[in-house]
Amino acid sequence: MDNKNLLNALCNIDAPSGNEEALRQFILKEISDYCDAKVDKMGNIIAFKKGKNTPKYKVMLDAHLDEVGVIITNITESGMLLFDTVGGIETETLLSKRVRFGDTLGVIGSKPIHQSSADERKALPKSDSLYIDIGATDKDDALNYVSLGDIGTFASHWAELGESLVRSKALDDRVGCATLISLLKADAEYDFYATFTVGEEIGLRGAKTATYTVEPDFAIALEATSAADLHGSEGSNTVCEVGNGIAISFMDRATLYDRRLFDFALNTAKQNNISAQIKHAVTGGNNSGAIHLTKSGVKVITLSLPARYIHSPASVGSLNDFKAMGQLAKVLLNGLAAGEFN
Repeated sequence: MDNKNLLNALCNIDAPSGNEEALRQFILKEISDYCDAKVDKMGNIIAFKKGKNTPKYKVMLDAHLDEVGVIITNITESGMLLFDTVGGIETETLLSKRVRFGDTLGVIGSKPIHQSSADERKALPKSDSLYIDIGATDKDDALNYVSLGDIGTFASHWAELGESLVRSKALDDRVGCATLISLLKADAEYDFYATFTVGEEIGLRGAKTATYTVEPDFAIALEATSAADLHGSEGSNTVCEVGNGIAISFMDRATLYDRRLFDFALNTAKQNNISAQIKHAVTGGNNSGAIHLTKSGVKVITLSLPARYIHSPASVGSLNDFKAMGQLAKVLLNGLAAGEFN
């Protein structure tokens, strides 16, 4: 399976926070012949890859398993599902979207426009006014298909756009998972660790415990980040641009990155002719926020795939940027392990 088809397969698996099992089993099957892998109490996969050489510094690469979703909090007498979000999803993204709970499909609805007041029509509906319609006739009928606490995902599918773009749910962070799988399957210059972690979307949960176990000297977080390279956005408002290479962060809402390591990553990309860009806005957050604070601290860098419409059923990213993520992750891993940065 080539990298594009691997990414396609990963994106099509439903694995919202707390329900990562299907994706975890898929990944374990993919990597089990190439490394030593175990699953910890949190549900993280911690993999050790034996390389040709013993590293001077221990390096860990991380990608999170989970995607955003919705959780059923109540069921009305008429059979509509009330819900909350699992992870950060904007209200406007939820409206009229299809979701699924296993084999049960539904659509997110709101108060009909012709029943809305003039003021209501000028504003987005509040998220707690939305509901999921699964076609149930009443509450008892709905309970034949779903239960309180069930977690669902967007019901969408992978599609290729133009020559190099793809559209899918869960590009965040199946691009990171696919990159780690590819690195684990290939011959390695140095020993390294790869962690596939749970619960990033609900507070960087799994990365904290996985890092505590591995105790790396350096870590590389592989992630997707929001690209706003759209009409009406200019300069720093674009954050980063789809197709212009992998994005490297100097700061986000969870981490202020080591400046020397940031420069090292940029220079490594330049020296190896790998397409890269600076993420030019302080937005978002990822597992680096938990990783760098673990035990006595870890020097960490984040490589992010720019994605339009992130945390939606139709995130758009570039296969060229995806390729650049793998290239830069590999050379950074080797450089850090060899002691080129200290």
